[in-house]
Amino acid sequence: MQEPTFLILTALAAQPLHGYGIVQSVIDLSAGEVKLRPGTLYGALDRLADQGLIDVDREEAVEGRLRRYYRLSDDGAAILATEVDRLRKRAETAATQLRQRPGVVPGLSRLAGLHSGLNG
Repeated sequence: MQEPTFLILTALAAQPLHGYGIVQSVIDLSAGEVKLRPGTLYGALDRLADQGLIDVDREEAVEGRLRRYYRLSDDGAAILATEVDRLRKRAETAATQLRQRPGVVPGLSRLAGLHSGLNG
């Protein structure tokens, strides 16, 4: 599963959101690393709806414009849970491998500092 798809499904896991709410949630969930453009977002929402992973929750008019809210479907929640489990296993495997490397402290706190330095 591509990261933007994962983040969109994650954004919708707790509550229905409209497009701008999804964009903001993805920014928050990714600590600002992923910013969805409207064309990308709505293309992804159409694809996810076609796949049955999300549904339109409701539509409402706000200041003369139609606002569509999306929600995670039961199938979408199952797919997201499977992906979370898959990623958790991969991360645990990587952490185990890194712990075997000389000089890496348990908890991998050294890597967090390195990651921050690379992104800063």
